[in-house]
Amino acid sequence: MAFRISDYLVDVPIFIELDEAERITLEKFMFFNRIVAGDYVFKEGDKGDFVCFVASGVLEVVKHNQQGQSVVIASLGKGSSLGEMSLIDKLTRSASVRARSATALVVLTRKGFDMVLKMHPEVGIKILKGVASLLSMNLRKTSERLTDFMAPLA
Repeated sequence: MAFRISDYLVDVPIFIELDEAERITLEKFMFFNRIVAGDYVFKEGDKGDFVCFVASGVLEVVKHNQQGQSVVIASLGKGSSLGEMSLIDKLTRSASVRARSATALVVLTRKGFDMVLKMHPEVGIKILKGVASLLSMNLRKTSERLTDFMAPLA
């Protein structure tokens, strides 16, 4: 039995508001990419022109600390997204991402997303809401973690 891209989108929180017909519409603008264990999906500072969704495998998000050492700051498994900020801010990658194991990704390029917005604006709006929700949740988590490193008010 062959899997369709839309089958993998069910597990991605960004697409929670899309119904099956909308996921099938969206898959026309996406493609699969396979990453070998140890290879990078992208590196910090690279141009950010696509977002990926993990269909299988495990990825590591890597940043350099002040001493220049690589530190794994997150692990991403099935249903996780990476690079979603690039759909919004068009800036370079804020971290590197490498495959801990062989990984299959579903990819949406910025050009593909722009086409979705133009041709299917109702789908694009739902995706933007999903991205905004995910970014908001990540900011809340980061704020909570940051408090562990802050000095209390006097």
